[in-house]
Amino acid sequence: MGSADTTLGVQIRRLRSEPEFEAALALRHEVFCVEQGVPEAEERDGRDRAGLHLVAVRGDEVLATCRLVFVGATVQFSRLAVRRSARRQGIATAMLRMADAEARMRGASRIVLHAQTYARPLYDKAGYQARGRAFVEADIEHIAMEKML
Repeated sequence: MGSADTTLGVQIRRLRSEPEFEAALALRHEVFCVEQGVPEAEERDGRDRAGLHLVAVRGDEVLATCRLVFVGATVQFSRLAVRRSARRQGIATAMLRMADAEARMRGASRIVLHAQTYARPLYDKAGYQARGRAFVEADIEHIAMEKML
């Protein structure tokens, strides 16, 4: 799949290089470990090399990242992180649209994720449905959600 450009001059696309991969991991560390207090060992779960990573870039700066892990017809969406200075600009919504397109292109029929409960409205608007009760993961309240494609 190609890329999607937002009106902000941001390109949403697949990760292209090892330096971009390292920049995406650094962004995740900043958002999850530094801002939210998630232990590094929980943030880096060993599945990064198996996943498809999407990035939002402006110039050569990675503004956002997320990871898709494909298991049969199901995609696990995770590790959505947006740089603090780039939040509330529609980038996360654009990342979700690109994730849907990538999943469909690879024949997936559903996407599952664990949303931090404060971010649930983002996923609700993108067509996800909550499944079960809230739970705590990495000392942060989450809710399991899924979307049929």
